[in-house]
Amino acid sequence: MQHSNDKPLYGILAMLLAVFMFSGMDASMKALTEHYSPLQITCLRAACAWPFIVLWLWHGNRLQHLLQARWSLHLFRAALGIVMLSAFIYALKTLSLADAYAIFFAAPLLITMLSVWWLKDYVAPRQWIAILIGMAAVLYMLKPEGDQLLSLGALAALLSAFCYAVSGITVRILAKTEPSGNMVFWLMTMIGIGAGLLALPDWQPLQLIHWPYFLAIGITGAIGQVFITEAFRLAPPSVIAPFEYSALVWGLGFDIVLWQVWPDSSLLLGASVIMASGLYLIWQERR
Repeated sequence: MQHSNDKPLYGILAMLLAVFMFSGMDASMKALTEHYSPLQITCLRAACAWPFIVLWLWHGNRLQHLLQARWSLHLFRAALGIVMLSAFIYALKTLSLADAYAIFFAAPLLITMLSVWWLKDYVAPRQWIAILIGMAAVLYMLKPEGDQLLSLGALAALLSAFCYAVSGITVRILAKTEPSGNMVFWLMTMIGIGAGLLALPDWQPLQLIHWPYFLAIGITGAIGQVFITEAFRLAPPSVIAPFEYSALVWGLGFDIVLWQVWPDSSLLLGASVIMASGLYLIWQERR
C-alpha cells in the first residue's frame, strides 16, 4: 500500500539512526535499573528528552501547531508508551540487552498481523506461515529462569513489543493529519506526566553520580524519537521494519563492552529465526 508521502530511502536511514540512538538509551536505562523503578526510569526517560524536543520544535518554528491535535489518539499512544517503556525496562533488569532485543523483534511480525485488522492490508498464506515460525521462536525465547514456569523478563519484553507494534500503526494513522513534531511532543509530555504520577509512591531521590546516564538518555532518546517518527512518516512500516534488526548488533556490542556478557547459542538461534521470519515478510511485501 503506497502513500503519497513515501520516501523509502530516507525512511530507512531515519530508522537506522533511531535504532542506534535507542540502543545507547537502553544501555543507559539498564545501568539505572539497580537504583530506580521501571516507572521512575520511564518518567525520567521522557523528562530528560523533553527539553531537547522543545528546542527542536522551536528551532523549526513548529511550536504554534501543538494544540491542533487529535487528543484521543495521542492519549492512547501515551498509554501504550508508558506500558511499553516500563515493561521493557523491567525486562532489561533481568535480561541482557541482546536477549531483550531478540524477543522485542516480534514487533515487526505483530505489526504485519495487526495491519491486516487495522489498515486492511492483505497478508498471503505463506506470510502467515513465516509469522507463525517467528512467533514459535519467540515462545522458545521465553525460556524460564531457575524454577519459574516462564521468564517474567522475557514476557515483559514481549508485552513491550506488542505495545510498540500497536503504536507504530497509530503513527501511520496520525501522520495523515499531524506533523511529526506534534506526535513526538505529546508522546513525551504525556508519558512524563503519566509515568511520573504512577511512580510517585516508590520514587527514589536522584543521585548526582547518575547524571551522565540521565543526559545520555535525554539526548539519545530525543534524537531517536524524532527519527523513528520520521521513519514511519516517510515509509510504510513494512519497508522500515527490517532495519530495526540492526539493534541486535548494538545490543551485543553494549553487552560485551559494558557488562562482559557474551551471547549464547540459544539467543543466536532464536534471534536468527525471528529475524529470518521478519525479513521473509518484507521480501514477500516487496514482491
